[in-house]
Amino acid sequence: MLKVGLTGGIASGKSVVGEMFVAFGAHLIRADEISHELMRPGQKVHDEVVAHFGRDILDSDATVNRAKLAEAAFSPGPSGASRVEELNRIVHPAVIRAQEEWMEEVGHSDPNAIAIVEAALIIEAGAAKRFDRLIVVTCSDEQRVARFATRQKLDLDAARKEVERRMAAQLPEAEKVKAADYVIDNSGSLDRTRQQVEEIWAKICPAVHSRLSGDTPEVQ
Repeated sequence: MLKVGLTGGIASGKSVVGEMFVAFGAHLIRADEISHELMRPGQKVHDEVVAHFGRDILDSDATVNRAKLAEAAFSPGPSGASRVEELNRIVHPAVIRAQEEWMEEVGHSDPNAIAIVEAALIIEAGAAKRFDRLIVVTCSDEQRVARFATRQKLDLDAARKEVERRMAAQLPEAEKVKAADYVIDNSGSLDRTRQQVEEIWAKICPAVHSRLSGDTPEVQ
């Protein structure tokens, strides 16, 4: 099995790229979906997040309101800095454990599998070394803002401010690109993005068989 990390900045199009890899036969799990599960009422992560950020982040049914949590995490705390790192220290270890368990299950059921974990903060969480290959998705700043505005139903000015605030809590895109084995530029058409996915798929598929035979081919 080949373990692949799929990452990129906010609204770069990671989910679209991930679905394209699934269409070629990859197994995919999203860190965001894992964190949603971990934050359900009754889960340990849910209780820890509430203990740190207060009950104001909850809806009436005790579920975590993601928008309220984001506002609390990205807003300045008592020290003047955002509390994103505080949130990450609670959530990331549990998410990484769940990812590892999922990849182990996939490997047992299909030794030839390509298992992809889509996560925004793979590098920031110190998890890059857990993967055999790292793919970074990029796009232009204007596209990022426009996509975020559409997704969150914001005007462009509000979206730009929020994107800048959130990107400040991540590594600069240039640093992510330096760490990548492969980079997908999602600034063009979907057909162009799909072509890049297909090219990468053609390179990583032989890597699975090489690992099974004990060879270690170079990344191209």
